[in-house]
Amino acid sequence: MSVDTNANIHWIAACAPGDIDEEDVMRFDHDGASYAVYRIADGYYASDGWCTHEHAHLADGFVVNREIECPLHQGRFDIASGKAKSAPVCVHLKTYPVRVEDGKVLLGVPARDAS
Repeated sequence: MSVDTNANIHWIAACAPGDIDEEDVMRFDHDGASYAVYRIADGYYASDGWCTHEHAHLADGFVVNREIECPLHQGRFDIASGKAKSAPVCVHLKTYPVRVEDGKVLLGVPARDAS
């Protein structure tokens, strides 16, 4: 784990690049939070793991045309922006920066306030 002091972000190793097939998603849990990490043609992305509509994890969904489809009610979100794209979802997903470095897919999560 490393800290980006300029952006107050912790970079956490989520997986190796080969752990996610292209056009797929995996679950990553860290420090009480759950994330969805995606791999699409132009790279890796991450968002909150839970659908904003109901309690379904997006890692159980389907990646289709740069969107993640929720497994429960088939609402879709744009993977890169988190934008809600189709009913019944209407609340956007929070997204997180991702970078590949030293053979690891790193997820940028907010640093916890030490105060």
